[in-house]
Amino acid sequence: MTETTISPSPRQAPPPFALRAATQADADAVSALLTESYSTLLAPDYRPGVLAEALPSIGVAQPDLLAAPGYMVAETGGGDLVAAGGWTWRGPAGGAAPLDWAHMRHVAVHPRFAGTGIGGVLVGQALDQARAAGARVISCLSTLTARGFYTRMGFTDLGEIELALGPGLAFPAVQMRKVF
Repeated sequence: MTETTISPSPRQAPPPFALRAATQADADAVSALLTESYSTLLAPDYRPGVLAEALPSIGVAQPDLLAAPGYMVAETGGGDLVAAGGWTWRGPAGGAAPLDWAHMRHVAVHPRFAGTGIGGVLVGQALDQARAAGARVISCLSTLTARGFYTRMGFTDLGEIELALGPGLAFPAVQMRKVF
């Protein structure tokens, strides 16, 4: 599987899907999903120049996430990826954190299925897994667009920040946290 093959169209009911652990073999399909999702769904909340500069960083599947046991994909019976994301112990910037502190990472839903519940199922499963693994707190660097979604999932909004994606590239984000 090399890329997501679902064409963007008006939102519809979610197709039958299954969650499974991501693998390195999903790299191209996850990258295609991230790029399609972020370029479409983030457009109302980000200036075009900022989004265009950020997409080469945020629209690429990260090998360490694909290898993490808490990172999943939602796959249709036809093999198309309609969502990806999950949790890890390692934060997006690395560094030290308390041992019971997990991080929600790189969550995206195909634009055609945004708002249909797929993201909620995926994040709910990730939260359950993190809690079962011993996480007491889970943090998230949300996009401005996903702020309301994470609030509905029980996260507390800690305020906006600028995430440094590279030299001279600041990406507006929102710090969010959920305590179990």
